Amino acid sequence: MPKSNDKLKQLRDLRTSAHAGGGAERVAKIHESGRLTARERIHLLFDPATFQELGVFVTHRSTDPGIADKKFLGDGVVCGYGSVAGRLTYAFAQDFTVFGGTLSESNAAKICRLMDLAVENGAPLVGLNDSGGARIQEGVASLGGYAEIFLRNTLASGVVPQISAVMGPCAGGAVYSPAITDFIVMVDQTSHMFVTGPNVIKMVTNEEVSFEDLGGAQAHSTRSGVAHLMARNDQDCILLIRKLLSFIPQNNLSEAPRKTTTDDPGRRDAKLNAIVPDDPKLPYDIVDVIHRVVDDGEFFEIQPLYATNVVVGFARLNGRSVGVVANQPKSLAGVLDIKSSIKAARFVRFCDAFNIPLITFEDVPGFLPGTEQEWGGIIKHGAKLLFAYCEATVPKITVITRKAYGGAYDVMSSKHIRADYNVAWPSAELAVMGAEGAVNILNKREIESAKDPAAERARRVEQYNEKFANPYIAASLGYIDDVIEPADTRPKVIAALESLVNKRQSLPPKKHGNIPL
Repeated sequence: MPKSNDKLKQLRDLRTSAHAGGGAERVAKIHESGRLTARERIHLLFDPATFQELGVFVTHRSTDPGIADKKFLGDGVVCGYGSVAGRLTYAFAQDFTVFGGTLSESNAAKICRLMDLAVENGAPLVGLNDSGGARIQEGVASLGGYAEIFLRNTLASGVVPQISAVMGPCAGGAVYSPAITDFIVMVDQTSHMFVTGPNVIKMVTNEEVSFEDLGGAQAHSTRSGVAHLMARNDQDCILLIRKLLSFIPQNNLSEAPRKTTTDDPGRRDAKLNAIVPDDPKLPYDIVDVIHRVVDDGEFFEIQPLYATNVVVGFARLNGRSVGVVANQPKSLAGVLDIKSSIKAARFVRFCDAFNIPLITFEDVPGFLPGTEQEWGGIIKHGAKLLFAYCEATVPKITVITRKAYGGAYDVMSSKHIRADYNVAWPSAELAVMGAEGAVNILNKREIESAKDPAAERARRVEQYNEKFANPYIAASLGYIDDVIEPADTRPKVIAALESLVNKRQSLPPKKHGNIPL
C-alpha cells in the first residue's frame, strides 16, 4: 500500500477518534441523562454541512500522574464556525464525556482563539456550556484559562452578540463567562448554575437545598433572573438560540436582519380601541397589544417568567427587527420595582449596543412603594433603567396606552430623555400621581372641613381626572407628538420607524459612563 494511503488512513483514524469523544459508554450515559453530546448540539445549531471545526487534534499538556497518560483529541471542547440561517456564527461546545468537560489550559486556548476570531470577523459567538468546572489536576493554569475567557467576554461585549447555553452543570468560576454574555438559555431539569454547590452551602451555612432548587433552570428563570430563556430539552434550547439569532445583527456595526413580511404595514386593528378597560383600576394584558401591533403577531419574549410586571422581547415591524419594552398592567399593576428595572435596563442596553430600535408601550402607575424596595435600593436600580434609556441613541418610539405617572413617566422613554416619537391613546393619563392620592395632598383641608367629606372627595377626584386623566395637556406642551386612535398604532409606529432609519445621534466624548450599578 502506498505511504500516502497510510497517512490518509492515519488521518481518518485520528479524526474518528476525535469525534468519539470520551467513548461510547460515556456517550450512552449522556443520552440516558436526557442530554445530547457536544457534537450533536453543534450539528443541530449550524446549517447542514456548514460547520468547520478548529483545534480538532489539540490535547492537554498536563504532567499530573493522574491524567498525564490519558489524552483525548480535542481535549473536551468542540470549537468552530459555520452558518446559522445562512449567517456566519462561531460556537464552542464543552464535551462532558471528556474529563467531565472540565476546562484545561489547552481547551481554554481553543475557546479564546475562537472568541478572537468572532470579534475579528464580526460574527456572533455561541457557547454551549456543559462542564464540571476547572480541571483540578491543572491547578492555576486552568484558572488562568477561565480568566482569559472572562477578559475576552468583556472585550467582546457590545461588539458581537454573545449567547450562552447552560446545558449541564456550570459551577464556581465557570458561571461568570455566561454571566458576562448577553443572553443565557438554560435547560429545565438538566442544567444547573451556582457559585457554590449544595454541599458547600450545607457545610458553611447549614442550609439544605437541592441542586435543582439552588441553581436549576426554574430557579434562575423565576427567582434570580440569571436565565433569559428556559428550554424543555437540548433540542428546544438549540432552536431558541437559532430563533434569538434571527432577530439580532452580526455585530455592532451592522443592522439586524430584515425579513420579508406579508403583514400589511398599514393594517389597522379595531379591537385595540376596546382593549383598555374604562375602569383605570382594571388590568389587561399588554402582550395582547403587542401581538396585535407587530408583524404576524410574532413576539419573542425574553425573561418571560421573571419580573413579570415588565415585558421585554423582540418582534418585527414591516420586517424590521425591534426591541419591545412594555409595562404589564396584569402584574403588580405594571409598576416598576427593583427586578423589573434591572430586567428592562439590561435589555435596553443590549438593543442600543446592536442598533435595534426600541418600541415602548407605557402603562405605569409609578415605582413600587415599601421598605423592602427602598432598602433594596430602588433609587439606584430604578436609575439604571433611566440611564439606559437616556444613553440609548437608537430610534426610540413610545406609545402611552394608559397611565404615565410620576417619575416613572420620565423613565419610560419620555420625550424629555430623547425619545423620537411619542404618542398616546385617548385613554392615557399623564400626571404626577393618581387622582385619589393627589386630592389627599392637594385638598385635604377642604375635604375634612366639608359637610359631606365623601361627596367633596368624589367631586375633587372628578375635577382632577378631568384635568389630568387625558393626554391633551401633555400634547399641548409638545411632550407627546400625537394622540392616536389605538387601531392606528401599527401604521403610525411603522411610519415613524421608517422615518428614523437613518437616525444619527451620538454621546459626548468619554471613556464610558458610570451607570449606577
